[in-house]
Amino acid sequence: MATIRQLKRRIGSVQNTAKITNALQLVAASKMRRAQDRALQARPYAEKLRTVLAGLASQGGDDAEARHPLLVSRAVENIGILHITPDRGLCGGLNANLNRAAGTFVATQDQPVSVVAVGKKGRDFFVRAQTNVVAQFTDLGDYPTQLETLGIARLVIDDYLSGKVDRVYVSFPELVSTAVQRPTIRQVLPIEPPEMETEEEATAFQEDYIFEPSAKEVLEQLLPRYVEMQIFEAILQNAASFQSAQMVAMKNATDNAHEIVRELTLTYNKARQEQITKELLDIVGGAAALEEV
Repeated sequence: MATIRQLKRRIGSVQNTAKITNALQLVAASKMRRAQDRALQARPYAEKLRTVLAGLASQGGDDAEARHPLLVSRAVENIGILHITPDRGLCGGLNANLNRAAGTFVATQDQPVSVVAVGKKGRDFFVRAQTNVVAQFTDLGDYPTQLETLGIARLVIDDYLSGKVDRVYVSFPELVSTAVQRPTIRQVLPIEPPEMETEEEATAFQEDYIFEPSAKEVLEQLLPRYVEMQIFEAILQNAASFQSAQMVAMKNATDNAHEIVRELTLTYNKARQEQITKELLDIVGGAAALEEV
């Protein structure tokens, strides 16, 4: 059994750890709200962009597809994956889940896979796995802007247009709630335009919008923006997921530390009582021995 001095040291050490985890929890909580708001604010724009893209594709989309390479599907010889993860840890199982999902995806592909890593945790994982990491982007900060992500989107688009990869996927954490972040892998290239659910929606779209110089030319200009927005939205989801996961993980760590302190304090009190009882017995025994003399 541990001595009283050892128990006191353990209690002090765990209390110091609880202070650190509680501070990290408070910092993550303060950042989480803003990160979640930015991720949620990007969704209406992305959804409207998908609606416009679906409407444009329904208006002479075949001719546009014949001209624009971002819409053309070709034989898949090389696959690219944009793997988005946090730069830091202390966020529970978020990084492990993301890397496991992406690693499983890469392992199940029959074609060679190249990785563009956004975030240190994903980069380190694929470097250790000896996967072909062609580019890396780190230190985007807690609140990445679209300007900071344009270079990532441009690299992905250029690799696809040059034929280095024939299909591109993005791997990122989808923010379901503060406690749930779901690893998601989504195809971004070639672009598969969403379809209007009904003919009435397509007719209403044609009546509500007038495009100049033409719907085809607007579609060609819109396609790169669509890819950029998908990547930007995924990076925002990653930032919000990290702050949410870290807050939950640090709260659990703080609660566990407090529970350990309570258990150690109980053990310490029992050991102290035993020591006091032993000392009293020694005193009583000594006094009794003196009386007999």
